[in-house]
Amino acid sequence: MLRTAQRSQSRTEVVNAFMRGVYQWMAAGLAVTAVSAFAVASSPALLQLIFGTPMLPLVLMIGLVGLVFYMSARIGTMSAGTATTLFMVYSALNGVVLSSVLIVYATASVFQAFVTAAAMFGAMTVYGMTTKRDLTSMGSFMFMGLIGILIASVVNIFLGSSMMELVISAIGVIVFTGLTAYDSQQLRQMGETAPMDDPVAIRRGTILGALRLYLDFINLFLMLLRLFGGARD
Repeated sequence: MLRTAQRSQSRTEVVNAFMRGVYQWMAAGLAVTAVSAFAVASSPALLQLIFGTPMLPLVLMIGLVGLVFYMSARIGTMSAGTATTLFMVYSALNGVVLSSVLIVYATASVFQAFVTAAAMFGAMTVYGMTTKRDLTSMGSFMFMGLIGILIASVVNIFLGSSMMELVISAIGVIVFTGLTAYDSQQLRQMGETAPMDDPVAIRRGTILGALRLYLDFINLFLMLLRLFGGARD
């Protein structure tokens, strides 16, 4: 019985360490994104180079999507250092793209959207980690909603409907709020099954987890900003 209690305590410590690692790397990624975004937004030369060059923003977007898919597919075979480096590179490049947000929207709107997103994210990630309810079905439903958002967003590129953009943003807030809870539960379960004697596997898992929650937070923030944000005068 003593050994069982000791194993249970060890597993709890592994889970807690795993989740701390996830949130620490997520926070590091957000910090890199913020620094990168402010650096570009503060430099007229960089803004002109990036957004004044035809097709470059699109190339960056495609590269970011490709990097996410690559990391998700190959994370199990990467070294911990490679996974960490790719995540930091992704965070920095995402900041370059998101620098446009600091130009388009008022500073107060960006701050309010960030605080609101942080509060919603925090509440849903706590719920996801503590609830006894299986969120698998909700996660599947939210993923279908994500596919719908992507399709509708592509269609609206050609339609240019402001009303449709508001609807997409409202649905997006719901989808990414739900995905935050689902991903948090999935990551806790990942921590519960993580090999206690394999620090490399644990490190790779924390980076993948950080990427998932990072994407949830960034997209929730953007949806809230589009929904309630005010443009610069």
